[in-house]
Amino acid sequence: MNTDSAPLTRHQLRRRPDHGMIAGVAAGLAEYLDVDAVAVRLAFVFLALVGGIAVPLYLAGWLLVPAEGSSSSIAEDVFHQWV
Repeated sequence: MNTDSAPLTRHQLRRRPDHGMIAGVAAGLAEYLDVDAVAVRLAFVFLALVGGIAVPLYLAGWLLVPAEGSSSSIAEDVFHQWV
């Protein structure tokens, strides 16, 4: 039984363009997972070299994950322009 009185905070996945090398996907994922951004970037490089899956994953993150300080993602913004 957990008797801690500290409230649980819920983290949201956000891109960190100000801390990123390209679009902040790896930096945002690293912050969300509470790991070093270099480890996430190395994982993306490894996945890109081994099977190439990192490129579509990164692009999906860029389009679907909102930037820090934004309430919607790029894909949501484009969708709302068409609808």
